[in-house]
Amino acid sequence: MTIIRWLVGTLLFVALLFLSLQNSELVTLRFYHWFSWQAPLIFLLVSAFALGALAGLFAGFFRTTRVKRQLTRLRREHRQDRASKLPPLDAA
Repeated sequence: MTIIRWLVGTLLFVALLFLSLQNSELVTLRFYHWFSWQAPLIFLLVSAFALGALAGLFAGFFRTTRVKRQLTRLRREHRQDRASKLPPLDAA
């Protein structure tokens, strides 16, 4: 499994390297007439990818924390429900 991970990582690195070498020309990013910025195309592509990945991780983090809170609440309710249904210890 480790070899496959290294192989995929190496292939991804080589693919991104070739992509960056082929897309090194400057492009202008314009936001209406208020703002314009020149940067290499690959920088803008990688930045857009990274921002999208971060947005996905951020959304996943909030969902995970919500599900963990709900699971904790349900476990607590289950423990309380089980404790209320147990017979008393001194009922002999």
